[in-house]
Amino acid sequence: MCGIFGYANFSKERSKDEIANIMINGLKRIEYRGYDSAGFCITDNTDRNFARIRAVGKVNSLYEIKNSQTSVDLTRKVFNHVSIAHTRWATHGQPSIENSHPLSSDENNSFLVVHNGIITNYKDLKVYLKKKGFTFESDTDTECAAKLALYFYREMERKKEETDFVAIVKNVVKHCEGAFAFVFASSLFPNELVTVRKSSPVLIGLKPSGKMSFDFFGVNYGDPADDTPTSLLESPLAFSKSDRHGFDQNIDMMTRDVQDCTLHAHNKEPLEVFVASDASALIEHTRKVIFLEDNDIVHISNGNISIHRMHSEAKESGPEIREVKTIETELAAIMKGNYDHYMIKEINEQEESVVNTMRGRINFESLTVSLGGLKDHVSGIRKSQRIIFVACGTSYHASLANRALLEELLEIPVSVEIASDFLDRAPPIMRSDCVFFVSQSGETADSVMALRYCMSMGALCVGITNTVGSTISRETACGVHINAGPEIGVASTKAYTSQYIALVLVALQLSDQNLVKQARRREIMEGLKNISSQINRVLELSTSVKSLANGPMKDDASLLLIGRGYQYPTCMEGALKIKEITYIHAEGLAAGELKHGPIALVDDKLRIIFIATKDLLYDKTRNAMEQIFARGGRPIVICTEDISGDYAEYDTFVVPKTVDCLQGILTVIPLQLLSYHLAVAKGYNADFPRNLAKSVTVE
Repeated sequence: MCGIFGYANFSKERSKDEIANIMINGLKRIEYRGYDSAGFCITDNTDRNFARIRAVGKVNSLYEIKNSQTSVDLTRKVFNHVSIAHTRWATHGQPSIENSHPLSSDENNSFLVVHNGIITNYKDLKVYLKKKGFTFESDTDTECAAKLALYFYREMERKKEETDFVAIVKNVVKHCEGAFAFVFASSLFPNELVTVRKSSPVLIGLKPSGKMSFDFFGVNYGDPADDTPTSLLESPLAFSKSDRHGFDQNIDMMTRDVQDCTLHAHNKEPLEVFVASDASALIEHTRKVIFLEDNDIVHISNGNISIHRMHSEAKESGPEIREVKTIETELAAIMKGNYDHYMIKEINEQEESVVNTMRGRINFESLTVSLGGLKDHVSGIRKSQRIIFVACGTSYHASLANRALLEELLEIPVSVEIASDFLDRAPPIMRSDCVFFVSQSGETADSVMALRYCMSMGALCVGITNTVGSTISRETACGVHINAGPEIGVASTKAYTSQYIALVLVALQLSDQNLVKQARRREIMEGLKNISSQINRVLELSTSVKSLANGPMKDDASLLLIGRGYQYPTCMEGALKIKEITYIHAEGLAAGELKHGPIALVDDKLRIIFIATKDLLYDKTRNAMEQIFARGGRPIVICTEDISGDYAEYDTFVVPKTVDCLQGILTVIPLQLLSYHLAVAKGYNADFPRNLAKSVTVE
């Protein structure tokens, strides 16, 4: 929900103004993760302590504060420096300067921390720390982590033990419950950063001055003593010698590689290291990244980088590594270009993004589909007794939109679950089940927890994500990357249509041996062949949609969206878009449910959006529409071109006709455009709707 960013330069000359701008620009790249407040730290004029620069509101406000402060000489150049930054989506404590990160342990900034996630036992920790004489300046859970670090540092000094940054952070993590990522800086440990991943995403970006001579890092396992649970009330310290100073040199087979993986060579070649919640913050600096695993701790110290584990985890199984991977995203993909908002840019990109989802996976000449990520598990999925989809929000709607097609082609029962409700119920999951986890970010907290539940039950788990290296993509047995490209706007648009296409491809591949379904499969593939050009035609409706949005509709307090069959999930997705960025109450309804209650809402003041497509259910849809017309409802109709004449007297948006199971891709786009233009007409920022964040990484 929040965005964290860190930067370290070693033997690399940078002015403090350059460093500050790197920090602010890094936050801007991940601002969609949270935008209630923001802040960063940079060394002050003594070069021995940090100055915190924080602001309530958008990241851009940091520029003015940076330029007006006096504690940092921005023209001063430094060769070695570390800094951490954060953009916040409030969970504990309202948006304020005091609650903005980085949060500090004391007036000396002995420890500073930025944090994404939730510390669930923070109240107990706060009570304990207050008894030890600590005072708190904020209402956040995060501040407990900073105070804990100082507490453990003082305990080590009191016991006359060697103080060690990694050991201190390990103890902090051991006493914090929940899902989180931390990045620590310290005035006591100059030019050092320590970052931790515990069920919240963190990437490390590497930018050496020359070519990297290796493509992995070894991992230092902790001592078995680290596996013993500890309590502040019982034994506050549990340090092991292997926590200190780099890798465990007793791992003989790793020793040579460990030396190779010390990036900062002894000849002091320049090195820049970045820490971020999301690759979007790294693209303009480097393409070389390390995706951390849960319980990884990374120590960045004077140009040396070492990766530790929280636990011993069976060294006899051999040393693990973390690969240095190359991200392929282009910087232009995360820029707005000539558009006013990312959302309208991403709506218009759908003509191309759906092609990217299909590229290399479908052969329109031979009418075959091949999803490389599934190939080793196709047989297992086909043998499943039941298929379950688990998702949230837009991903849930994309799953619903394909349920009927999967049931039709695979002849296997398919259910679609909201991840949070699924977790609340903890339903029985069998080894014969196949469970799909659909998530744009691949980090959605409820979906990740549901994944781990299903894995523990022995189900075959499949991921559908848009983020390489995400938790879901790594922990599932197999999966499909939707290749939609970076989506910055909080309200998902192109990810929805790419998820939709990806799930259609899944259905096509899994049914390729069903001879009875071949004619239907060919029909769908012919539809996919034309879908991009048809999207282009739908996007031409933008001007007429804008005209409607700029009229009286922008003052409406409520909307109903009604559809049937394949169009019901489209209505749910359209209603979500309208709620998210226009703050108009909107509800997507199944046309068959209209007479079971919702029709009581209909009067001559309520605007109702109907989706009518010429499919097998059209007559039933038309009957529901007639009930609305008879009661004076104010309809807006989205219909296919072959029946547009039936609705000439109403506000109508006509879309091309395609095969029924793909029609929702075309009918959802006018709703995306409508939500965008309504938000703009009402004066709202479509990219940053209130109270929302792009990646929901907390429960």
